[in-house]
Amino acid sequence: MPDKNPHKAGFVSIIGKPNVGKSTLMNVLVGERLSIITSKAQTTRHRIMGIISSDDFQIVYSDTPGIIKPKYELQSSMMHFVNTSLEDADVILFVTDLYEQFDEEDVIKRLKDVEVPILLIINKIDLAKNDTVLQEKITYWKQHVNPQEIIPISALQGLNTPRVFEAILENMPEHPAYYPKTEMTDRPERFFAAEIIREKIFMNYKKEVPYSTEVAVIEFKEDESIIRIRAEIFVERHTQKGIIIGKGGEMLKKVGTQARKDMEDFFGKQVFLEQHVKVESDWRKRTSQLNRFGYRG
Repeated sequence: MPDKNPHKAGFVSIIGKPNVGKSTLMNVLVGERLSIITSKAQTTRHRIMGIISSDDFQIVYSDTPGIIKPKYELQSSMMHFVNTSLEDADVILFVTDLYEQFDEEDVIKRLKDVEVPILLIINKIDLAKNDTVLQEKITYWKQHVNPQEIIPISALQGLNTPRVFEAILENMPEHPAYYPKTEMTDRPERFFAAEIIREKIFMNYKKEVPYSTEVAVIEFKEDESIIRIRAEIFVERHTQKGIIIGKGGEMLKKVGTQARKDMEDFFGKQVFLEQHVKVESDWRKRTSQLNRFGYRG
């Protein structure tokens, strides 16, 4: 007898401008906090995959950096991750929000030649004061993107996100699983340790400092009762090193305390965290340093 439920599997690329809620949406869809979230734009720098599986499907989500016009090498690398995710996507979630000022021509250009279904997600509808704004958005995007479906949601509140999942599954091709069913991401544990530290830096420092900072986990040793992590925080200038460390080391200690708590929640185990701050001049503009931090290749 034929299989009543053929197995579906595929890649879902989540794209859009910075700060529209892509990372929040992926974390909701995956059911785990894999992508870091802050109120600052361009928090996401890598392509981060989150995998959910059941007996008859596997969905591989890709959270991607917000689409921008690159000004230096790091941003070019970030846009490379976006382009790669579009190339292998089976379904595209194009996320905008209720108050984005239609300044998305660079996103629209990327979607012109796409041949897979586009689900247009209008986020932050919980902020709507009336239905007029939402209807204007829907009319505009129907004319410019020709999406398979438009789904208004609030990722933060989980409003209408089940429909996003249903629409993805409806458009997913029949295919065997790409990853073992027990896997939740393609990233190693040390990647998430570094991302947690970087999130705390974005939360605790202002202006350019978070954008000039990169985190590398140099050591990740796990035994039955504890994980020992040694991380290096890189900045571009000596003045930024002083800001990261703070008076008497207070700021660095604050970042470490917050990061360690989140790591213990994430890994389910006690964490010992050691942090060092180093200066790496203009690392955002140097290909050799970007390679070292995993932004190329």
